[in-house]
Amino acid sequence: MLKLIRRYLEAGLMEGGVASARTEGTPQGGPLSPLLSNILLTDLDRELEKRGHCFCRYADDCNIYVGSERSGQRVMAAVTAFLERQLRLKVNAEKSAVARPWQRKFLGYSISWHREPKLRIAEPSRQRFAEKVRKALRAGRGRSLKRLIEDLNPLLRGWISYFRHAESKRVLGELDGWIRRKLRTLLWRHWKRNHTRAQNLLRAGFSAARAWQSANNGRGPWWNGGAPHMHEAFPKSWFDRMGLVSLLDTQRRFLLVS
Repeated sequence: MLKLIRRYLEAGLMEGGVASARTEGTPQGGPLSPLLSNILLTDLDRELEKRGHCFCRYADDCNIYVGSERSGQRVMAAVTAFLERQLRLKVNAEKSAVARPWQRKFLGYSISWHREPKLRIAEPSRQRFAEKVRKALRAGRGRSLKRLIEDLNPLLRGWISYFRHAESKRVLGELDGWIRRKLRTLLWRHWKRNHTRAQNLLRAGFSAARAWQSANNGRGPWWNGGAPHMHEAFPKSWFDRMGLVSLLDTQRRFLLVS
């Protein structure tokens, strides 16, 4: 094990296709970090098992489950003392708390408050994902919708592959609808002129009167992206034919395979 750790530490660093020697430290997020944390925190696992606690730990992220707030405060103090005195580690007080399970997150997941709790996507994880989608769409302005969807799909596939175990479907359905609205909004922006908008709505099967009325409604792109005329012209089935990954449909396929 020591030889393996030394080889990790002595491995070079590649930047821009050029390899260079590394004289100290290890890259953040590298494969050595979880190995070292597991070696060091095995003592914590054994201590928690000895005390009979239910817990989950991944690298340095750990949740301990007890029956009451008083027990939680006691265990928090005892575990903090063990980590600081025995293992000489510093506990991040800002990220640590005694709280209900559904108020905390673990590896991006949380659980619902029901009597039979369900695994769900934590709100901060959803917010970070939404921001990544916004950045991807901003970076893709000026591209065709087909090209934009092709660039967006790897992000969607990777995210839902990680969160495929979520049992709450509402968030996935809401995110799917929000992404389609963002894309409809971009279409409305691309068309720019009311004449072009009316022509595209005519091609989608609208009557001339309704197409012109919808094109000249005077509302902004975001409103039109969620308006009935854009929903009817570009429903979910249209985006499916364009190849857009649906988070909810992909998760359902994962469940069928498993």
